[in-house]
Amino acid sequence: MAVHSELTPTEAADRLALRELFDAYAHCADRRDAEGQKALFTDDTRFAVYMDGEGSEPTYVLQGREALTPIFEDLNRYEATTHFNGQSTVTIEGNHASGESYTIAHHVYTVHQDRSKLVLRRTRAHPRLERDAAA
Repeated sequence: MAVHSELTPTEAADRLALRELFDAYAHCADRRDAEGQKALFTDDTRFAVYMDGEGSEPTYVLQGREALTPIFEDLNRYEATTHFNGQSTVTIEGNHASGESYTIAHHVYTVHQDRSKLVLRRTRAHPRLERDAAA
């Protein structure tokens, strides 16, 4: 991890924007805003999920922003969700950034009339990000 003795105002703004991007993803998920979540991705996004961890083949890969719709709409089956974002690290090089971000998600659903179940999920994302050319 990089040690920063001094940040330029531009780099500080970029780092804040990236953190806000991670938080916007969680915010949209907890409000069931699939359209808002999708808007955080480029039209040509590649969304790869590795259920078996590092070094494995992707469990599935979705191509394009619209392919994300069923993934994000699937959250509607839960009565409540809460996503807690943890540490994130990013490397910024020009208009590109990459890094790692951790999240713990709590999902609540009804099992039987008066019984609910809580599912805890942990995720580690390795996003590759690109600055919007219009920005």
